Amino acid sequence: MTPVPRNAVVAYRDDGPVARGLGHLAKGQIPPLLPAIVGLVMTGVLLFLGVAREGDPAVFAPAVVLLLAGPGSSSPHSGRLDWLVPPILRVTEYGFLAAVGFAAGASPVVIYALLGALAFHHYDVVYRVRQRIYPPSWLGLAGLGWDGRMLFAALAAYAGLVQAGYVLLAVWLWGLFAWESVTSWLAAPRSAESEDLGADD
Repeated sequence: MTPVPRNAVVAYRDDGPVARGLGHLAKGQIPPLLPAIVGLVMTGVLLFLGVAREGDPAVFAPAVVLLLAGPGSSSPHSGRLDWLVPPILRVTEYGFLAAVGFAAGASPVVIYALLGALAFHHYDVVYRVRQRIYPPSWLGLAGLGWDGRMLFAALAAYAGLVQAGYVLLAVWLWGLFAWESVTSWLAAPRSAESEDLGADD
């Protein structure tokens, strides 16, 4: 099974290759909360100013700004309020993907399908962490992480291919996360499930 991380909060972050690379360079010396808050505020301001339009290079700005939170990926997240980092990343990512999709006139069904895949994955991670069945490290890379998904959405918007890009991304993520979740739960030791059920009783 996947080794237990130093802090369960780290497992909730869902970092991709870019964020992990920045975290590797920071060597755990960057506190994670403040950069995530700054990224959230600046991303919100940029979206409010209308930078989510197709064909505009400024659509990359929110994704690049949120990468301020990337160096914090290697932090142990041991601060009293560091548990706030994953929710901040989720709100920022979901808000950005929705804003880009609706600004480009993508089908609401496609947008919700993409957000649904992410919600399923993040809920699955939360539930399995409660039972100490941690997601494998490769899943964040294959799923692109919050950083990769935002950059992918920005690239699709710049190319004027938001609808097609979102369909492709939603299909890939649903297939990946559903397959990995099912196989992980089937491979989970029965003792872990029994202990959890016993604790609930």
